[in-house]
Amino acid sequence: MRAHEAGALHGDIGNRGPAWLRTPVDVNALVPQLWPRHVARGPAGALTVAGLDVRDLAAEFGTAAYVLDEDDLRGRCREFRAAFPDADVYYAGKAFLCRAVVRMIAEEGLFLDVCTGGELATALSAGMPPERIGFHGNNKSVAELTRAVDTGVGRIIVDSFTEIDRLTALARERGVRPRVLLRVTVGVEAHTHEFIATAHEDQKFGFSLAGGAAATAAFRILDEDVLELRGLHSHIGSQIFDASGFEVSARRVLALQAQIRDARGVELPELDLGGGFGIAYTTQDDPASPHDLAKRLRKIVDGECAAENLAVPHLSVEPGRAIVGPAVFTLYEVGTVKDVDGLRTYVSVDGGMSDNIRTALYDASYSATLANRASSTVPMLARVVGKHCESGDIVVKDEFLPADVQPGDLLAVPGTGAYCRSMASNYNHVPRPPVVAVRDGHARVIVRRETEDDLLALDVG
Repeated sequence: MRAHEAGALHGDIGNRGPAWLRTPVDVNALVPQLWPRHVARGPAGALTVAGLDVRDLAAEFGTAAYVLDEDDLRGRCREFRAAFPDADVYYAGKAFLCRAVVRMIAEEGLFLDVCTGGELATALSAGMPPERIGFHGNNKSVAELTRAVDTGVGRIIVDSFTEIDRLTALARERGVRPRVLLRVTVGVEAHTHEFIATAHEDQKFGFSLAGGAAATAAFRILDEDVLELRGLHSHIGSQIFDASGFEVSARRVLALQAQIRDARGVELPELDLGGGFGIAYTTQDDPASPHDLAKRLRKIVDGECAAENLAVPHLSVEPGRAIVGPAVFTLYEVGTVKDVDGLRTYVSVDGGMSDNIRTALYDASYSATLANRASSTVPMLARVVGKHCESGDIVVKDEFLPADVQPGDLLAVPGTGAYCRSMASNYNHVPRPPVVAVRDGHARVIVRRETEDDLLALDVG
């Protein structure tokens, strides 16, 4: 077994190293950092969330289902606001977006980042003030830009010369002056999976700093004086724990800020350092708190501004995963348990890569626990898999589960709030699960379960 696979094991395992397989495991224990804050085990060993038994949730809403601890999400919003009191916190909607979540983050004082017309439509339909919305995306269509301009979106993060031309033409046509930030590719190799690293040179986002495109774009916007260039934007990737990447990024972006000042006499008033802050999926993950993140980022920005003799710009950040990721777990029902010649036990659940593609796509690691009861049996090493016709349909690569796990049991997988529902599909014509928000002992559906009628409604052949 590879070393990183061992790290995918249950959060209940405290020891690592060559003897990890022989380490005693308490399969009934829960490690707090992996679970929503209001999850616990009840007297019978079943998980509860905000006072509700998951057995009751499964009976009422079915499985598979995403279960959102609403007070956890709201609490994380407040923590980011408190940590960044003089900055703007934009919730990155791509992590997970629906109208209920838009309302939650708005009520908690956050701004919202969207990156497609569909996300913008969701935000507007939920009543998010357009001036509190930022619009990302590397290939915004004319229709998307038109809607953003016409609805008064607060800022547009421009990503290409083509987009600058499109937006400039729209602004002239309508006699308006949209606020824009320039997305800069800073050449930082973030310590994360290559598919979610976004600041190295060879990728689709932003204007290259090293190649001079970022400076050229900034000068074009300033010289044409149609768009209002508010500042620079950098996003180095996702699921990042090491602050050194942000330090390098800030240094390079602020050097460009100084170059713009020296060439055009303009100090841009804003700086966005993006998001990508990591969360705990296993006990090997050690995420920083919002307070620690803010302290590090502020120190980095203050130091670099002093070095460049720049006024400290108004800062913004874009946490998405760090807010919604830990606040959700997925609840499954076990369908089959299969021992394969003593090599491995496969525990199949009623979901899989259609509701969580990240294991297959990013080799992501997750944890799982028996959710409907306690068990006193010895633990067994298992692989939690889905029901799809792919051998790569894996939810949790390696996990210690009770040896008596059986069909009909419930399993819960924590840390599934970010990107799981957003990237969900109908592979094998499996309807997507619902999202159930739980708060103060009450549950409500905020995204309903898809049905076979929903699938067939699009089939017009």
